[in-house]
Amino acid sequence: MAVKRKLRMGMVGGGRGAFIGSVHRMAAALDGRIDLVAGAFSSDAEKSQASGDDLFLDSNRVYGSYQEMAEKEAALDADKRIDFVSIVVRNDLHFAVAKTFLEAGFNVICEKPLAFSLEQGQQLREIVRETGKVFGLTHNYTGYPMVKEARKMVAGGELGRILKVVVEYPQGYAITALKEQEDGAISNWRMDPAVSGVSNCMGDIGSHAENLARYITKLEIEELAADLSTFIPGRPLDDDGNMLLRFKGGAKGILYASQISTGDENNLNIRVYGTEASLEWHQEHPNELIVKFAEQPRQIHRRGNVYNSETCQHSTRIPFGHPEGFIEAFANVYLGVAEAISDEVEGNYPRADGYDFPDVDDGIQGMAFIEAAVKSSNANAAWTGLGV
Repeated sequence: MAVKRKLRMGMVGGGRGAFIGSVHRMAAALDGRIDLVAGAFSSDAEKSQASGDDLFLDSNRVYGSYQEMAEKEAALDADKRIDFVSIVVRNDLHFAVAKTFLEAGFNVICEKPLAFSLEQGQQLREIVRETGKVFGLTHNYTGYPMVKEARKMVAGGELGRILKVVVEYPQGYAITALKEQEDGAISNWRMDPAVSGVSNCMGDIGSHAENLARYITKLEIEELAADLSTFIPGRPLDDDGNMLLRFKGGAKGILYASQISTGDENNLNIRVYGTEASLEWHQEHPNELIVKFAEQPRQIHRRGNVYNSETCQHSTRIPFGHPEGFIEAFANVYLGVAEAISDEVEGNYPRADGYDFPDVDDGIQGMAFIEAAVKSSNANAAWTGLGV
């Protein structure tokens, strides 16, 4: 049974000027099950307090560091302290912040990637297992209703045996930097290997493509052959990448991620080909799922209709014909994690039939994918196993 009150949320990062923090707050609040009550919104104590003022929080629950927040929240009475923390800091801090709060007794929702490196991710998985706390990872594209419908179709055998997966995530926003011939300065923290890790493009958006393919098909990559490129002069990390995939069980795949694909905005899309049918989904048109057959007309399934599965309908908030999008998908991830956290608060975690949200194991797979892609590319696109 779900806890009979709203869950109390804290946030680390996401202060003034941070895009993703506001997205998390909107998503968490959408279904009325979660209240933001505390935060350490910046490593600058003054900025953190100002951000808390913007959000009308009690100034005593706005902290100057995540360490102070974990310590003081843990000291509060059980009916006052946060139930979980949402971590929206840069990649290099994910591990330290998550570790601190898990060991202080708190559940965690964390932005992807899981950690700075696969080694850190593996350490974090052990901490999650040892503490028994809920850990959710915001691979938000898994929250779209028609993505869940696609997953249900594959699991139900409607596509037959999966033969091929093609997944793409092209963006074009970085092309202006190439045209302007930057002087070599790192204008974005994602291009700083000390902050972002071993990859920019493949780590940032390629990992979303990998996760989407695995979520829909439940196939895991056995090995890959990657060619990563840096087209923008002076930048130390990749801004484009192409790879071939071999999945466990024999299916093959193609994955492409790019930030220099001129004119593309956020064009994540996937095609899954089976022996009986295939499906196609586009993130910029998320309310439709295309299903194709060899000897029948193609079908277009639309969100909000009664012919969709119960899982799909559970993730839909408004009737058909009224579009849902990015915030709602993000909110579905929070909703799934909230169900698990409610069970944890009530002492009923985990439940036997599991939960529907990306977790620490998905994060491990993502980190292994990123590091294998870089290793393969450095070896002239040699086939490289993920080793997990």
